[in-house]
Order: sequence, then C-alpha cells, then structure tokens
Amino acid sequence: MTANDPRDPRGYAPDAPLFEAWLRFTGHQRAGRVTPFSIPGHKHRQDLVGELIQGDVPMLAGLDTMKQTLGLLAAAEARAADAWDADWCRLSVGGSTHANQAAVLALGRPGQSVIVSRTLHRSVLLGIVLAGLRPVWVHPEIDAATGLPGAVPVSAVEAALHAHPDACGVLVGDPSYVGTLSDIAGLADAAHAAGVPLVVDAAWAAYFGFSPAVPAHALGRGADALVTSAHKSLPAWSQAALLLARTARSGGLLDPDRLERAFEASHTTSAAGAILASTDASRALLQRDGAELVGRLVDLVASARVRLAAVDGVEVLADRPAGHPHGALAVDPAKLVVLLAGTGAHGHAIESDLLAQGITLEMADSGVIVPMITLADDASTVDVLIDAIVAAIERHRGTPQPITPSAAWSVRAETALDPRTAFFAPHETLDADAAIGRVCAELIAPYPPGVPVLAPGEIVSTATLDALRTTLADGGRIAYAADPTLATIQVVA
Repeated sequence: MTANDPRDPRGYAPDAPLFEAWLRFTGHQRAGRVTPFSIPGHKHRQDLVGELIQGDVPMLAGLDTMKQTLGLLAAAEARAADAWDADWCRLSVGGSTHANQAAVLALGRPGQSVIVSRTLHRSVLLGIVLAGLRPVWVHPEIDAATGLPGAVPVSAVEAALHAHPDACGVLVGDPSYVGTLSDIAGLADAAHAAGVPLVVDAAWAAYFGFSPAVPAHALGRGADALVTSAHKSLPAWSQAALLLARTARSGGLLDPDRLERAFEASHTTSAAGAILASTDASRALLQRDGAELVGRLVDLVASARVRLAAVDGVEVLADRPAGHPHGALAVDPAKLVVLLAGTGAHGHAIESDLLAQGITLEMADSGVIVPMITLADDASTVDVLIDAIVAAIERHRGTPQPITPSAAWSVRAETALDPRTAFFAPHETLDADAAIGRVCAELIAPYPPGVPVLAPGEIVSTATLDALRTTLADGGRIAYAADPTLATIQVVA
C-alpha cells in the first residue's frame, strides 16, 4: 500500500471517500510530507504523549481542506444514504447519543407531546429536555419467562396517539438493549395513520438489512428515521454513529432542513476524521461483504446459544413461535443474552471471573449477562468466551433464583412536571427518604443499560427508590445521579 494507492487491509479498493482520504493523509504523514499549522495541537508528533494520538486526523484540514473543497463528507454521507435506502444521512462523531437528540430536536415544537418507549436510552430523554417536548410513555411487554422487555405493543402506541392528538412523533428502540424486536411495520402504520413520523433507535444493530440472516433495517420496515451506532456492532471507532431518514423529499414526514438544523445544533465543529473514516469504511464493508459477514456472525451466535443452552440451569434468549407456552418472542439472531437465574450463579461473580481472564462483557446484573459478539469475532474467540462462561458458572453455581426483572424495565414512574420544566427549575438536595413524594430534578438510571428509572419531573416514590437501592446493594452501578450512592436525591424546590 502506498500513499497514492488507497486500499483497505484486505486489498480491495473500498469506494469509501473518507477512508481513502485517511489512508492518503496518514501515508503522507509517515513520509514527512505533512506540516500542519491547524488543529489538533499534537501535530502528529508521537514524542510528546506517545502513540496515544496515532491515527488521529481531523476532518477539516486533514481528510479534506478547511473549506471542504473536496466534498468528501458529503460524498460519504450520500453513499451511506444509498446503502440504507434513505434520502438524508449524516455521520456523527457523538455516538447515538448525539444522533438521538438530533432526531428529537427535528420533531416538534416546545410543549407538544411525543410518544416514547420507556426503555429507550437516557439520551432520548435529554433530547426531550432540549426540545421542550412532553413525553407520553409507552412500555414494552415484560416477558414473564425471562423478566426482559419484549415488544412495544402497537395497540399501546395507537392508544397513546389517540389520547394525545398533539403528538409530533413516535420514538422506539428496536432491537432493544437485549435484542428483543417489535413490530416496526405495525408501529409505522400506527404513527402514519396519526400523521406523525416514527423514529427508531437501532443503536445495537447496524447490520440489520445487510443479510437475509437478520431482519430488514427499520427504514425498510416503514420507519421515517433510523439512528444506529457504527461503533457498537461494526468495526468503527468509538463514538461513530449515523442518523438516516426518509424525508419529505421522498414522500416522508420529516423536514430535511429541520433535520439538518437539529443535527448541527449539538454537533462538534472539530469532527474527528478517523471516526468518520471508520464509519465510511464500515459502510463499504457492509455493502460489499455484509451477506457473508453477518451470516457468519449469526452462525457464531447460534453455536454459542446451543453450547450454553446445554449447561444445566442456563437459558439463552431466542425466538419463540406463536403458540409457545410462554408466548411469542422475536429476538435479534446476532445477539447473545445469557440467563443465569436457574444456575444460582450471580452475574457479577461471572463477570469478575471473566475480567480476571481479560474478557469484558457489555452487561452483567444478578441474573443476566450480555457478551457482545460482532463481525470482528470468529470461532476461536467465541470458544474462549463460552469456555470461560461455562467454567465460571460451575464455580459459582448455587440455589436457583426466581426471575426478577431489572428496575430498568419494570419501574412505572408517575409524571408531575414535563422534563424541561423540572430540569431547569430551582432544586434542593434531600436525604433520599425525605425525597419520597417530591418531584425529581435529575435523571437516575442503572448502567448499563442507561434506561432511566427516575427522570426529571417524575415523583420519587418508595417503589422507585427501593428498586434503585436494590440494584445498588446487588453490586450494580447507579449512573447520572449527582449522588450515585443514593444517600441523597435532587428534587424540585
């Protein structure tokens, strides 16, 4: 590979303009042909803070000129729009957090209602604060057999839209954090019948739509906008994400100009070119080899499920057909979720054992662990993972425990104020027990998954406080709260 021969490591011309520009720039930099007098301040010198800055190339005065005269970002976004069959796309370096908040800002006017699945990430709620919208919560069905969230019922969304005719949109997550799927086509029909768009946070499944082994992506099932994280399931740098939409330009319900303003409202003006280039390269990889790579990923997860399901007391989350004794359930075939209650082993103990072997997990709570298997894995890495999980279960096996849904899925909070009003209201800090009955001024969530149990504007109840305390006492982490020990809570004064 030379600086003038931009090829990816597999030897293919990638048709990825930002990736090609990154290869050219780094080739020129290694050859001593770059003398920057623009940011970043490290100027690619590795003798100051070491290899930490290796590969860091800015978008402006790096991949492209400061004035973007080469049009590389627009070219990459056009290719991504084509890949997802959208007419509007922006690449984000702020993760799905930024993309979610941009989508919310594009929906309505301050004071309008918006229909929101309660199990969405906290970034959506804070987008609602920024936009001044009033959330109308809809809850997924809690699967009795696993304690995990299932589908968001179409009937619940229809009822919410009927009760709130001022609603400006519907926001759901699909797949959920644990890979369960909703009827996106049905939800889109419900939203469109009310004249509003459906926005889907698909952060965990950027590969949907690129192989017959997985479901079509949300745009392919009728959604108006799709948020997804390239860094979660594709070989992209951390913080890489996309916001894609079908807008009024192609008969949709979203205003492309409003989307553009919303995206720029909180987007950095100093975008990291390496993050953008990695998204561009990942998109090209999906278009070229998605059927093969995603199919292999599904096979890896299927084999892992089979091995784990053979372990006494272990269950794995998987599809259940209509007529199943526990009811139908649809699950992302590339997601591995391991249920431990029947083994008596505690998820935190399993996680601790795995960490001692250098194996990290995406999530672990008392009865569930979620290891992320991605396109970057193969049979050898998955074998190491499964061997380690099985051995840890045997070391920590105990009395089988009942299924206990996480507070993130099960708590039903009462709303007293809209989130924006509560967020900006004067607040005071009280002992947690004294805060019961008061209006919460902050966002409090177990992490992962980062789903709010208490949001600004909601009543601090005994049930919500007990659920959070149980999570903390069980070894979980409480995130976003000013006091993560839960000794105190901020409430509206």
